[in-house]
Amino acid sequence: MREVKEFPAWRISGFLGVLGLLLALLWLGWAGYRWLEAREAVYLWHLLAALLATGLWAAGLFTVQPNEAVVLTFLGRYVGSVRAEGFQYTNPLALRKRVSLRVHNFSSEKLKVNDAQGNPIEIGAVVAWRVVDAAKALFQVENYPAFVAVQTEAAIRALASRYPYDTATAEGKSLRANPEAIAEELKAEVQERLRVAGVEVLEARLTHLAYAPEVAQAMLRRQQALAVVAARRLIVEAAVGMVREALAGLEAEGVVLDEERRAAMVNNLMVALIAEAQAQPVVNVGTLYT
Repeated sequence: MREVKEFPAWRISGFLGVLGLLLALLWLGWAGYRWLEAREAVYLWHLLAALLATGLWAAGLFTVQPNEAVVLTFLGRYVGSVRAEGFQYTNPLALRKRVSLRVHNFSSEKLKVNDAQGNPIEIGAVVAWRVVDAAKALFQVENYPAFVAVQTEAAIRALASRYPYDTATAEGKSLRANPEAIAEELKAEVQERLRVAGVEVLEARLTHLAYAPEVAQAMLRRQQALAVVAARRLIVEAAVGMVREALAGLEAEGVVLDEERRAAMVNNLMVALIAEAQAQPVVNVGTLYT
């Protein structure tokens, strides 16, 4: 497929076009007057030619609104675009199509898709976009607003399938925990898909993210269990570090414990640090050996 790229079309100020139209009207008036006066065939031909010239010249006048492009085609060929706002004149035989260059918003529906872990989730996004190449928008794709909608939803589905909804580890990226990074990746994904249509993506954001209703309760319990496991792991790692520091401190003070007393101390410290209930002191009147 041959790629069409936008380029400026030939045009002049519309006020110069009005001057030409006035000349054509003067010609028309003169020819009509002479025809009515003399009734000669030559003036009839002048009258017909003046009528044709007036109509054609008037057809070349048009206006361009701010943030708008007018795409011109002549005999089936693209002959350029006019972006200069105001009153313009161009080839009167060229067909003109207007393309808005304003910023548009596309808000997707709530899409149901499986995340990277196979969990069904609901996801939605909003994308801000605008046309930057009017020729591509018209001639590279059939219907560029519909193309934007379809490709955006395809990008959302592809992105959601690459990441889990949530993760218990800090290293992994997830849809819920990394909204900024996910938004940037979504923007890049949509931009790559819409480049062929001459569309620029200004911003892309997730607007809805949730587990599918049929698994929401189960996933909530699973998420809570993962959070508890992660918290327990953190507590255990911290407790081990504190016990190690306590033993090192005793050794630095010259206190030497045999293996049995060392194990008892480690056990007591771990119980006191990890237990959810408040530790209760016990007075030991004996020894470990009696």
